[in-house]
Amino acid sequence: MGISWSHILIALMVFVLLFGSGKISGLMGDVAKGIKSLKKGLAEGTEYEGEPESESIVFRDNNPALKSVRQELVQKSRTGL
Repeated sequence: MGISWSHILIALMVFVLLFGSGKISGLMGDVAKGIKSLKKGLAEGTEYEGEPESESIVFRDNNPALKSVRQELVQKSRTGL
């Protein structure tokens, strides 16, 4: 005795009654956005060759006001705190 079409239909009806059709369509939209984002990330990830170094920190902003913050972060990363 397995799952028949009537069992699946009843389960879907209960699911729709519990969550409503609006929430289900919103959930499917979020799933689609997530899949698109994953595909985009995988496509962008192929541009890099090799693994990045785990202990290197790269700061692209050379703002002098952030210099002390950068130095503190680098110091903490080196000491392992």
